Amino acid sequence: MRIAIDAMGGDLAPRSTVEGALLYDKETNGKHHLLLMGDKAILDEEIARHHFTKPQNVSVHHTTQIVEMGDSPTTAMKQKQDSSLMKGLQLHRNGEVDAFVSAGNTGAQMVGSLFILGRIEGVQRPALGSFLPSEGGVVLLIDVGANVDSKPIHLLQFGLMGSIFIRHIYGIKKPRVGLLSIGEENTKGNELVIAANALMAARVPDFIGNVEGRDILHGKADVIVTDGFVGNSILKFAESLTTVFGSSFKRSLGKNVFALLGAFMVRHAFKEMKSSFDYQEYGGVPLLGVNGISIICHGRSTAKAIKNAIRVAVEIREKEVNLHIQEQLKARGLE
Repeated sequence: MRIAIDAMGGDLAPRSTVEGALLYDKETNGKHHLLLMGDKAILDEEIARHHFTKPQNVSVHHTTQIVEMGDSPTTAMKQKQDSSLMKGLQLHRNGEVDAFVSAGNTGAQMVGSLFILGRIEGVQRPALGSFLPSEGGVVLLIDVGANVDSKPIHLLQFGLMGSIFIRHIYGIKKPRVGLLSIGEENTKGNELVIAANALMAARVPDFIGNVEGRDILHGKADVIVTDGFVGNSILKFAESLTTVFGSSFKRSLGKNVFALLGAFMVRHAFKEMKSSFDYQEYGGVPLLGVNGISIICHGRSTAKAIKNAIRVAVEIREKEVNLHIQEQLKARGLE
């Protein structure tokens, strides 16, 4: 399998992207070919820094441009065709690689993926999911920003795609799918939610109905569906929790020796809680619905996150998630 990596994309690139690729290459004994997209001179120098790790199946594809975090998707698409981001998507479209991974400009990657790769047959709008911790493990929140305005049919498809992804990648045989609303009754919510509830009840397997915000962390559902505006707001709130918890925890300790002793005793539990909120553990998430595998990573992705994102890309390809999405949409008359 061949995976293209936007080695110039992300706040910590190229150091984290190169190191992440080398870590994956080492752990898998070079099982898959990793193609680092970017300036060859810079990337060769970065690879040389890791003299203790000899690349087994890693190469560089030279590109001359970089999509900056502040670039608009339009600028990236029209003026930076030879960027590490756009070129990687082009190689994927042409069948030269099997998946693409980037921690760069999310908006540019979403737009580029849609226009360069296209959509899976039957998908009206691709959606982006994100993992949040829950009492039962993790929950997939979808959509978290790919679509600010959605229609009921879009939420229905988000639920189906999220369910398929969770089932095949995380082995949950019957993922519980919930629709985020302001009440559990199917009559609660705005017009979008009420209409989507009726559609999902008829066509989404293991749909459990409406769920409320408090249910997200309680593990009531494995997949929670919402529109991108609400989903992105929840995601940004969740990302701030560990920082706030950590700061409050340190302030509470102060110089009290007994508090410090108590903190020492529970340090492992606190570390475990913190890791459950850590995006590095999940690596990246696919833009579900595009005709390919486009993994979107956090802008601050470390080497560990990049390594895990590559792993996710490989699993999606191996387990043919896109094919299952197409088949399920067709089976439900949504193609």
